[in-house]
Amino acid sequence: MGQRRILIAIALASTLIFLASLGAFIRDRQRVIKLTLATGSQTGVYYPFGVAIAQTIAQHQPKINIQVLQTNGSRENMQLLESGEVELAIVQSDTPTFPDARAISILYAELFHLIATKSSQIESIADLKNKRIALMPKGSGSYDAFWTVADHYNFKKQDFQIIEITPEEALKAFHPENIDAIFRVQPVGNTWTRKLLQQTEGNLIAIDQAAAMKILIPYLDRGMIPKGTYQALPPVPDRDIEMVGVQATLLTHKRIKPEIIREIAEILYEYRYDLVKLEPRAAAISPPNVGNNVGLPLHRGARSYFEREKPSFLTENAELFAFILSIFTLFFSAIWSLRSALFQKQKNRADRYNLQILKLTEAAQTVDNLEQLQSLRSQLFTIFRKVVEDLDLDRITPESFQSFSFTWEAAINTIHHRELIALSKRGASGDGEEGGASGDGGEKPVLFS
Repeated sequence: MGQRRILIAIALASTLIFLASLGAFIRDRQRVIKLTLATGSQTGVYYPFGVAIAQTIAQHQPKINIQVLQTNGSRENMQLLESGEVELAIVQSDTPTFPDARAISILYAELFHLIATKSSQIESIADLKNKRIALMPKGSGSYDAFWTVADHYNFKKQDFQIIEITPEEALKAFHPENIDAIFRVQPVGNTWTRKLLQQTEGNLIAIDQAAAMKILIPYLDRGMIPKGTYQALPPVPDRDIEMVGVQATLLTHKRIKPEIIREIAEILYEYRYDLVKLEPRAAAISPPNVGNNVGLPLHRGARSYFEREKPSFLTENAELFAFILSIFTLFFSAIWSLRSALFQKQKNRADRYNLQILKLTEAAQTVDNLEQLQSLRSQLFTIFRKVVEDLDLDRITPESFQSFSFTWEAAINTIHHRELIALSKRGASGDGEEGGASGDGGEKPVLFS
């Protein structure tokens, strides 16, 4: 009765554990994962791109709900990501990062845009000194990028009159009486720059030392704004303009679960067509490790997706392993051949000793003379001594020695037997001679009384 109760209790406990696990599994499968994506201002490029990402992911994976957060730009986005206030962020690749930041994808290329009013007489970077420069607010990637350029050309903060304004305000303020130049980091052919250049008299100023700047800041690239990008007739710009470029990147925190990031990466790439319909620049999406240097490791989830079709280590190095296997096969074949040759040599040596023993045995079977048998015995022990020496020197194997022992023991027994026969014959011959002498010299014995 007691055992039955124990079994029932165990069965009930197992059932409850199973049901609890099943319930947790179902809840986990049905749970909506809420993430926040830090982007930029609503009139910028990052915000609409973030909205497109959120909508595409919601379309193909309703469990992942992404809220798009409006911010001042890359530096603020990185700070929000580091503090844990957001799980995803779009930032420029030249933005100072933190150790736990992880890359998911390169989104598209961006170029520095320096646009000057015609009356400012700015024709090169050197002409910016003592000018009024409109920058995006602090915390934006554009703001930091301008000071990267200024440092490279040895400008100081007091060399400019900096005016921090939003993109909307910059469009209105772009007049000689307000500012002399605007600096922004934008994709090539962006709508904001096209509108500015078509509605005002502005000139694109080249920033042509990208290679030199890249020495100290590896995340910078050389870019080009082609002739006619912002207007065909008359062409704006009227020639190819060399610029410095960066990458807009999608980042996350390393603590975010790999399965969530893998699913996001998969949707971005497998359903890129849907994303491109919402945001054409998404056509340029690429893994961070393919021809791009963002200075950050891939998140584990993104890596597991990008390397899903990567051949295994064994497959990737099949030729090398085949070569090594061939070398080992040849090596062991050579060792085996040497071993076989040595074994055969040992066997042949043992066989020669056995043949010598057999010859001595055959000779002993026809000998009745003790002296000859003693000579055969001596030869037999001489052979035995040689065999023992060869065994110590590995000239014959223990197995061969054991086989030799049987042959040698048979030979010694044969000689011993022949010696007994010889001694018997010698004894019989000696008794006959003594009897004959007695009969010749004395009386016959009395046999009957």
